[in-house]
Amino acid sequence: MKRIRNGIILPVILLLIWYLITRLQVFSPYLLPSPGMVWDALTELAASGELVKHLSISLRRVFLGFLLAACTAIPLGILCGHSRYFYTYCWFLLEFLRHVPPLAAIPLIILWAGIDEASKLTIIFLASFFPLFLNTCSGIRNCDPKLLEVGQSLGFSKAQLIRHIQLPAALEAIVTGLQLSLGYSWRALIGAELIAASAGIGYLILDAEEMSRPDIVLAGMLCIGIIGSILDWVFLHILQRLIPWYQKK
Repeated sequence: MKRIRNGIILPVILLLIWYLITRLQVFSPYLLPSPGMVWDALTELAASGELVKHLSISLRRVFLGFLLAACTAIPLGILCGHSRYFYTYCWFLLEFLRHVPPLAAIPLIILWAGIDEASKLTIIFLASFFPLFLNTCSGIRNCDPKLLEVGQSLGFSKAQLIRHIQLPAALEAIVTGLQLSLGYSWRALIGAELIAASAGIGYLILDAEEMSRPDIVLAGMLCIGIIGSILDWVFLHILQRLIPWYQKK
């Protein structure tokens, strides 16, 4: 409870500064709407059901893209971390792709996949794949060699070494990769929806900008931050339920 109280001090101060700036009319309401205007826009969107519609579409895209990335990145990370040959021959290509921002590939992705759901899922996949892949690979490779020697002395096969020794040792790194990937997928989706979408919270912000509604733009930005924080909290809460030792961290 004390942590929550301390955490809201700075947001409250910033809110008061925002209110004073708009009250003193330092900037035009067109450039910086007041907190009251943003709240009215938020309640209007919520009452009409438009906010829920756009958020549900965005969340569905995030979960699908994140699930696809997780199902691909974890097995490839395990393979790359365990196999020296796979690491040697594939690492350069993966490093090259990792340094290409997904948003930079949006024009090409749209050209190939159009502006339908496939392009959004592709962008989310690219954004969330590499943090999870790299953390998984690093966790597998950094497993204590002495533990591997013990497994080999017991006659463990490669599959048994991965399952009983390397995976438990890499679990913390994989969890960190999952958390990072979920955040990256949410941010990448908003960027994709700002460029090519007909629905979603990013599209809502872009449409508000074209309609000269900065209050809706700020309301959408607040929703993005709040939903992103909630997703992170829910993810960690689920981990604490599934992995008891993680709760002690």
